[in-house]
Amino acid sequence: MCGRYCLALRPSQIRQMLQDDDLSVDDAPEDDGEDAPRQSFNFAPSYHGIVYRADVPDWGAGPSVSKKKSNAASDELPTKISEATGDVDDGNGKPRFKLQSMKWGLIPSWTKRTPNYASTFKTINCRDDSLAAAGGMWASMKARKRCIVLAQGFYEWLKPGGSASNVKIPHFVKRRDGRLMCFAGLWDCAQFENDGGSKHYTYTIITTDSNNQLKFLHDRMPVIFDPDSESLKTWLDPQRHEWTGELQALLKPYAGELDVYPVSNEVGKVGNNSPSFIIPVASKENKNNIANFFSKGPAVEKENKVKPEVEVKEEKSTSSTGGHTQTKSLEEIQEIANDGGMGLQTPARGIKREASSSPAQSGPLAKKLAPSASPAKEKQQLQQARAKISATSNSVKKSPAKSKGKADGSQKITKFFANSA
Repeated sequence: MCGRYCLALRPSQIRQMLQDDDLSVDDAPEDDGEDAPRQSFNFAPSYHGIVYRADVPDWGAGPSVSKKKSNAASDELPTKISEATGDVDDGNGKPRFKLQSMKWGLIPSWTKRTPNYASTFKTINCRDDSLAAAGGMWASMKARKRCIVLAQGFYEWLKPGGSASNVKIPHFVKRRDGRLMCFAGLWDCAQFENDGGSKHYTYTIITTDSNNQLKFLHDRMPVIFDPDSESLKTWLDPQRHEWTGELQALLKPYAGELDVYPVSNEVGKVGNNSPSFIIPVASKENKNNIANFFSKGPAVEKENKVKPEVEVKEEKSTSSTGGHTQTKSLEEIQEIANDGGMGLQTPARGIKREASSSPAQSGPLAKKLAPSASPAKEKQQLQQARAKISATSNSVKKSPAKSKGKADGSQKITKFFANSA
């Protein structure tokens, strides 16, 4: 059973992809508007999808039923429908093909009233073995109304514990080469009495036994054609308007390579739509993968890494030639910052001395100028020269007293006796 698939492409994109595979597309719906098909990563029954079919009237390929009966006596069935009944070729003998928007869930043409959802859900798929028997509800459609249902891939649910288990793990199946999946399908056109005569185009997907690659997942799979295969062209040939064993033999399991992997459980709810639904759960691109949370970020290539640069301006005293601006990399600035700005880890790079325009310094015997103290040292010396202010007493400096005489004991002894008298 195929109950959910992915089709998130616009009709113009699908048309281009089919034309790249040398398939003729003479008409296609608009990308936007009322008749535009739905674009969804979670395509469900009752959605309007896009099918590829021969451009034949609503009764299908071949003559109309009344025309066929009128020619039954002579066994002369026309191979080309006239303009009065509808064209199937482009005037050059080549059949015309088109893309058309249709609703998923086939409604037979003899239906007179709008069916409910439950009844249309039963006809989203058609088993290949039911087409092998003569008669049945598919008799007219399998002979005259064959089509291709286009998709990017389909979903299937795995029950690890068997059919009795309530656990279902969704899996996504797609072509390994990334091309469109072309499902074999049938279409029909119905008009309801309670709907004012509007035409309702619907389709179903034909299923067959699963191939060896998908047997673990489900016992049924859609019939898949390669876009450029003869099987697809035979299936759509409007000149084949009778069911034959050759057409029945086309309905077989797909023999090509497919990719199958688990995807997000959110795809199980109809209405959810996200590009992440077709990304593997274990993929690095999946944001919900817990392994990506603990994984390291991508390594930055050192060769391509651009090192930012900063300008460091070195100020000199007025006795030098002036300020000098030097450009250093951010890594050099960080190395200086790591050792407290002392520059102990790596030797400082020398600065090339600029040529002086002063004639006194241009000669070979020019004297070296004494390096002036930095502004920080000058400020420190100035602070030390100032007197400290006491917080407990006001110490006023007195003028130095004049020397009253020599105090070193060198006065004459006669002066000593004169003063004592």
